[in-house]
Amino acid sequence: MLATAIRKIEGSPISAIFDQATLLRAEGRDLIDFSVGEPDFDTPEHICDAGIKAIQQGQTRYTPVDGTAALKDAIARKFQTDSSLAFTHAEIVISAGAKPLLATALQTVINPGDEVITSTPAWSSHIGMIEVCSGQPVMVPTTQDDGFKLGAAALKAAITPQTRMLLLCSPSNPTGAVYSAQELTELAEVLRQHPNVLVISDDLYEHIVFDDNRFATLAAVAPDLRDRILTVNGVSKAYAMTGWRIGYAGGPEWWMDGIRKISSQINGGPCSISQAASIAALDGPQDFLATWNETYRKRRDIALEGLAKIDGLKVSEPEGAFYLMPHCGGLLGKKCPDGKIIETSSDLASYLLDNGVVVVPGAGFFCDPYFRMSTATSEANIIEGIRRMAAACNALA
Repeated sequence: MLATAIRKIEGSPISAIFDQATLLRAEGRDLIDFSVGEPDFDTPEHICDAGIKAIQQGQTRYTPVDGTAALKDAIARKFQTDSSLAFTHAEIVISAGAKPLLATALQTVINPGDEVITSTPAWSSHIGMIEVCSGQPVMVPTTQDDGFKLGAAALKAAITPQTRMLLLCSPSNPTGAVYSAQELTELAEVLRQHPNVLVISDDLYEHIVFDDNRFATLAAVAPDLRDRILTVNGVSKAYAMTGWRIGYAGGPEWWMDGIRKISSQINGGPCSISQAASIAALDGPQDFLATWNETYRKRRDIALEGLAKIDGLKVSEPEGAFYLMPHCGGLLGKKCPDGKIIETSSDLASYLLDNGVVVVPGAGFFCDPYFRMSTATSEANIIEGIRRMAAACNALA
């Protein structure tokens, strides 16, 4: 029999949608897929070359469980250059992706019953990771009207004697919300009043920020809280290296020692070849990031323009990442051509799938009535997908 904590956990709704879409494609269905948050660019050539060179030089053996010294040097330079954060090797951990690193970081400090505050809409895996530790997610709702951001007053109201952690994600998956330095400063003021509350800052979409918005991270904004903040990042989203599986974090040595202790028991360290490639990513040319970012912004704007023309949808302009989170409350209660009633975002997602468009229902992000669509795909796909979406929505009675 499965462990009690595992029996309570739902599988990832994003993975479920992905698997369903994969089966339908195998059956010959023509689908426009807005479900997966993965850059559609190829990994830059200089990064691939570094991986190939590592293989040719025989860098194919175990590395330290928390990553190589060379990659830690590159990560330290990145943190210093981008955020003025100084970390020693003992304060840096590298893992086979940011996702398992986040999970291990939670396992290191969360006891059964500890409360972890996060805002919704939330990435489903953030909640699942908390539940795996037998922690208690405290989900604070946000909406389009407040920019999908957790405010200082809401944070203060959510903190109880059982609160162990605040989990922040900026730029946000799934909403694209970006916390400004001022907004983080206000959250930090609340945290100063509660010295037992730790923070994980999930910064994975750091380089995908639009318009006049600027990326900021809590450890840089509030350096006096440094000893209880874990700053998590990775190469997947910024450098189109999702399959290379490298995530990293900077934080207090006491926390890192716990992560290393768990990692030493459950894995043999990150891939040596991927680590070599990640050094090239962090230390190599960065100019293409601005070009990619502009491409993401154009795709966002095309999607916003198309969605705004669909009656029943209300969509706000995301400040970063490559997601849109349309509110679909105006479509609830309408009837499909086959007579079924759209009662939830899950019903709408199923209906859109029948019409050749893949989105993830808001229920998967602990919010309804919303759905998430990724714009990490071509402009042609976005235009065609929204055309199909509009036709399907217009067919509702």
